[in-house]
Amino acid sequence: MESDGYHRESGLAKSVWSESDFEDMGWHDATVHGLYVQRTDGVLPRLLLDLDYIVRWVHPIPPAKYFSFWMSPATLVFDEFWDIEGDFDHKGTYPELTIDDVHRLVPGDGRADFPQWHIEGHAFDLKFRAAGFRQYFRQAPRLSSVQVLSPAERGGCCFTEAGFR
Repeated sequence: MESDGYHRESGLAKSVWSESDFEDMGWHDATVHGLYVQRTDGVLPRLLLDLDYIVRWVHPIPPAKYFSFWMSPATLVFDEFWDIEGDFDHKGTYPELTIDDVHRLVPGDGRADFPQWHIEGHAFDLKFRAAGFRQYFRQAPRLSSVQVLSPAERGGCCFTEAGFR
C-alpha cells in the first residue's frame, strides 16, 4: 500500500516512488544488501533489491571535514522483469556492493513499454528489461556519518513493499 510518508529534515517528499520519479532520484553510492527474483502468477517475474538509499548528502560544516547522509532502507522493485545480463567482479575493492548509477535506456527493438535498465555498480553491472519500478522507503531517513546502515539499524535484509508512515 502506498504511503504519503514525508520527512522534513531529509527532504524526502514521499515514501513510495516510481519510474515517473526517475529524473528526481539518484542511486549513487546506495548499498545493495540483497537481490531476489520473485515468481509471479503472470508470465514474467519481478526483481527486488534491498538497499540503503541515500536521500540527501549533507555538506560538512567546519570544523567537520566529511559528508553525512540522510539514509533509509528501501526496497526497489522492478515489475515484469526479463532479459538479464550482468557481471559481478567483487574482489574486495569495496566491502559492499554499491551502485554508481541507474540508467533507463530505450531498447533497440522499439518496445518502449519495456525499457532496458542498467544498474552500474562499483563492483557489478546489471542490464535487464522491466516494465517499470517502485521504490519503498521502509523507514524514515536517519542521519548517518557513513554510507551504509548496520543490520540492526535497517532491520536486516528485507524485501518489504511498504513505505513508512
